[in-house]
Amino acid sequence: MLSSDMAAPATQTGMPASDINLTMELLELELSLDGFTTGPDGFAAHVRAAAAAIDGALLFELPASGLIADCDRIAVLRIPRDGSAVMATIFACLETGGNTIRIETPDETTADLKSFAEAFVDVLQRI
Repeated sequence: MLSSDMAAPATQTGMPASDINLTMELLELELSLDGFTTGPDGFAAHVRAAAAAIDGALLFELPASGLIADCDRIAVLRIPRDGSAVMATIFACLETGGNTIRIETPDETTADLKSFAEAFVDVLQRI
């Protein structure tokens, strides 16, 4: 959650403020993901559009396969950090039930996925 008193009803974030400073881009992303109603079939398109609106990018989307609790699908995003050219890797998680998206930051359980995403970006930049 953004904070205990600023939670959006359909979008939550599991990121502590110490991991990624709360930026306008992140707040904008949260607001864009709020009200998601298209279900699993529209997940990737909805997240892609929300990320593009803040000059971020959807890298890829995959089944959660138990990697993140209460999550069916994970979209790996790169978003601007603190309004700069530096990009942060975050995850948009389609919760079980398919109607709620929450933002998560990489942690020890998803460190390998974050490393894969960074390698993916490195390959794309070399092409």
